[in-house]
Amino acid sequence: MTDLQLAKSGGCQCGSIRFHAAALSDNPHVCHCRMCQKAAGNLFGARVGVLVRDLTWTRGQPSKFYSSEGIARGFCGDCGTPLFYHNEESERFSISIGAFDDPSDIALAFELGIEGKLPQTAQLVDLPNFGSSEEDDPEGTALARRTSRQHPDNDTDDWPT
Repeated sequence: MTDLQLAKSGGCQCGSIRFHAAALSDNPHVCHCRMCQKAAGNLFGARVGVLVRDLTWTRGQPSKFYSSEGIARGFCGDCGTPLFYHNEESERFSISIGAFDDPSDIALAFELGIEGKLPQTAQLVDLPNFGSSEEDDPEGTALARRTSRQHPDNDTDDWPT
């Protein structure tokens, strides 16, 4: 299980929005409800709690869409990366796990919205893996590296524009 006191930084794909969480508070999870699927543009939304007092926007400010009254979903207005879910009556943001610079150490604790769980999620364990290393696709990997506009997973401003 993740040490939920761990400080972590993250941001959007283009680097316009960066944030720092002084500590992760609770509830690393995936939600399968239809609203989260639409907000994430994916099979589910994966989030972890960060207390409002522990969250700092270090570059830019996210845009917001109110999916329900008092429920803000934050995203980058430039590249569209989903960043958070926030019930404005709550002392906590639910930050998109994939937006952290290193999401690999945030272990999931539970699932929500099971009524909306799509059958494709059960297929993941059995799908063939075609890999993604340079050995598997040296030309595609080199092209992606040369042409990528994705901000690196750190707080620097040193990335191709």
